[in-house]
Amino acid sequence: MQKTIRLKAAAVSLPLLFLPALASAADFDGGSLSPLWGVPFAGILLSIALFPLLAPAFWHHHYGKISAAWALAFLLPFAAAFGVQLAGVQLVHALVAEYIPFIILLTALFTVAGGIHIRGNLHGAPGLNTAILAIGAVLASFMGTTGASMLLIRPLIRANDNRVHKVHVIVFFIFIVSNAGGALTPLGDPPLFLGFLKGVGFFWTAQNILPETLFILGVLLALFYAIDRHYYRKEGVMPVDPTPDTPGIGFDGAANFWLLGGVVALVLLSGFWKSPVAFDVFGTEVGLPGLVRDVGLALIAVASYKLTAPKVHADNQFEWEPMAEVAKLFAGIFLTIIPVIAMLKAGTQGPFGAIVSAVTRADGQPDPAMYFWATGVLSSFLDNAPTYLVFFNTAGGDPAALMTTYASTLAAISAGAVFMGANTYIGNAPNLMVKAIAESRGVRMPSFFGYMAWSVAILVPLFVICTFIFFR
Repeated sequence: MQKTIRLKAAAVSLPLLFLPALASAADFDGGSLSPLWGVPFAGILLSIALFPLLAPAFWHHHYGKISAAWALAFLLPFAAAFGVQLAGVQLVHALVAEYIPFIILLTALFTVAGGIHIRGNLHGAPGLNTAILAIGAVLASFMGTTGASMLLIRPLIRANDNRVHKVHVIVFFIFIVSNAGGALTPLGDPPLFLGFLKGVGFFWTAQNILPETLFILGVLLALFYAIDRHYYRKEGVMPVDPTPDTPGIGFDGAANFWLLGGVVALVLLSGFWKSPVAFDVFGTEVGLPGLVRDVGLALIAVASYKLTAPKVHADNQFEWEPMAEVAKLFAGIFLTIIPVIAMLKAGTQGPFGAIVSAVTRADGQPDPAMYFWATGVLSSFLDNAPTYLVFFNTAGGDPAALMTTYASTLAAISAGAVFMGANTYIGNAPNLMVKAIAESRGVRMPSFFGYMAWSVAILVPLFVICTFIFFR
């Protein structure tokens, strides 16, 4: 029998939000909500899209306050309408079960990858750039899209710092390394890791969406090579390379590779280790394996930062601002998304019932093509991890059935969540990190809608073709 340890915390950091009986709060029924509860979520998305374009200086100094304001715009009215107790439960669940583990994992990968410096000056010719993107695509499924992105984005920018036109290099890096490359294992992208924790086999995704992944990556790499070759032939390079040539290529901070192995081991451990011990934190259950994972990842991040020589961080131009931006913006996203996910979970009878009905055929069977697009489109604007769970549950939620009888449906959900996270900057956390790092290196990245112009022109037609080939 499962042993649950109730945490009767004597000191609570938010005493005004929580009542003593939080743990017994009623379940949250999204079917009774008005779609207007999605306004704060739409507001934070529009803020991310418009403020950097219309008021960049204001956004740079106050994006954390804007994110907090939208979070409060949901939380305070929700507490007034449904009670402080239920609002507290939802806040704790979003923070403890979702946001904190999410940020700890990203921080560990960001810190460890930022402690590895690829020494030497590469020259960003089309062949080399394509090779770096291909290597990143392979690494993404084994060290996560965040880890692979943080490891390779800096040397890629340095290799192309003498190129006149280089925005396309970063955009395709986001498409390939920060998203599609993470489709083959639960380590690659958070949605697949959630599926792994739900009972989906570790190697199931590699066995079932390998053709789709190879198709997407192959076309993107070929298209990138053609575009990069065009610009390279048309513009050449600048007369002076800002980065001086070096005798060879090497690694500094190589001890971080061992720490990266520790990150992988802890993530795997939390999935395979089944413990009866769980802690109840104001109605949110925290299992011992997850707690060990998160504490271990935090310790690895601290160890990496302390053990890495300052020169390595300086050479990498390592700074916390990209991680801080992701942490502040996703805090607002994880809170304002609460009613949106609840309304989706309400199914066909909920406010978003039309979306749920759209993924089911007339005979009652799931439609893989519609699951691919519904999961993908929502993952482009919502966080792709909870979106994956919504459609995982919509398709029945039984991992044994989804891996066999409805394998094509689970493949469509998995592919949609991972591939279409590249459609916007907020579809996947590494997208924002890469954008922030590129801008800190002087690359004029597209605005929110400017980036979407790239994704609509390149990715959407590719996804349409993918639908007709794999998800009919």
